[in-house]
Amino acid sequence: MLNFEDEAKGNGYVFVVGVDEAGRGPLAGPVISAAVFLKSSQFEHSIKDSKKMTERQREQAFLEIFEKGVVGIGVMNESVIDSCNILQATFLAMASAVRQLISRLPQESVCLNNFDKQVFLLIDGPHFKTDLPYGHRTIIDGDDKCLSIACASIVAKVYRDRVLRSYDRIYPQYGFKSHKGYPTEAHRKAIMKNGLSPIHRRSFQCKDLHEAPLE
Repeated sequence: MLNFEDEAKGNGYVFVVGVDEAGRGPLAGPVISAAVFLKSSQFEHSIKDSKKMTERQREQAFLEIFEKGVVGIGVMNESVIDSCNILQATFLAMASAVRQLISRLPQESVCLNNFDKQVFLLIDGPHFKTDLPYGHRTIIDGDDKCLSIACASIVAKVYRDRVLRSYDRIYPQYGFKSHKGYPTEAHRKAIMKNGLSPIHRRSFQCKDLHEAPLE
């Protein structure tokens, strides 16, 4: 899973960063992106597409990723998603994650005159739009093909699940702990029964659900 990283390094890039997101599809909660620069590619725990891992596997890998890499996290909440649409909010979250990662690199590296030309982003998915000054490549199913992106997918998923579990304590009537805001039948029924919570995305299907009769 290092072919993409090796190719970028062969082209002269020093800091090759994997970027992925979690939370594009839910009806509630933020979209969260992670950016990961690996200082080591040797992992004790399995690293792969987060969707193909158990919660326990993701949690174990999450801790090791922070040990073996430099990590940035970007969060765009439901109000941002509603104001600019989920795709643009995802791009903003990705850029925010990259900026946080860059801020955590050794200062002597960031201060180099040609630093911008040493950073290359590997983005999961077919599209990416940003004003970041770094080169990038989009990779469809990157979380299944590229180690850095797989690490980013794990970090984003674990972090977002933790956020939704915290929201479950505030809004227990919606069951966020179990469905993490995704449009399950139980979640849809909870919206029809209780109305919208402050963390529901008004630009998604929530409004129609709230106005629909409860069967």
